[in-house]
Amino acid sequence: MRPGRRALRVDVVARRIGTSVLLQNFHRRHPGIALDVVTLSDADLDAAGAAVDAGAIDATFHAVPAHHRLPGTLSAARAFDEHHELLVGPRHPLADRPAVTPAELAGYPIRMPGLPARGEVADYYRALTSAFGFTIDTVGPVFAKESLLDEIAESAELATLIGAGTRYLWPDRYDLRRIPVRDPAPVYPMSIIWRTGNPHPALATLRAFLRSTRDIAADTEIWLPTWARQGLRATPP
Repeated sequence: MRPGRRALRVDVVARRIGTSVLLQNFHRRHPGIALDVVTLSDADLDAAGAAVDAGAIDATFHAVPAHHRLPGTLSAARAFDEHHELLVGPRHPLADRPAVTPAELAGYPIRMPGLPARGEVADYYRALTSAFGFTIDTVGPVFAKESLLDEIAESAELATLIGAGTRYLWPDRYDLRRIPVRDPAPVYPMSIIWRTGNPHPALATLRAFLRSTRDIAADTEIWLPTWARQGLRATPP
């Protein structure tokens, strides 16, 4: 089919994270654009890039380290910075804090089972924990996310990190708390990746939308890994 006569296919990685919310907002702004939202949840940067290059999807969202060389047929630009929140139960020592600093996470068990051991996600969290002296426990079987929420609700020590735009639902009795991580605020740098020269007219509209919604708060001190500061920071989508 001709690009202008089919839906724009965009990989948001997972339907609960901030990129999915971003695409939902794009759809609300442009309801006349046919949009096919997909999740290549097991695909790393290389696999997702290959899907874009092959034309299976029109765009994907991933962090792109400065040292990573994308194929020459692909373009990428920083589009969305995902801030972090600490998710804890009501008996956690930090439960009533309006915000926490990354350094204050040292000494508290942070559970993120299933966190990749390799790739850009692993690189990011390795840099984050090294910079602020806390650890992330990734050991153990990976059940549904609701299982981890159960554990956190019952624990006086356990916590996890989630994206500020991530959407989770839980019973009221859990009384879980989402606490912003600030001073500095670590951000996971998501870029949009597309095939250079892709003629789909909605792709240009999506990139323009991302430029208009990019939130860069000058009064907020942020933390980025070195490879993100050296990468696509100033490149418009």
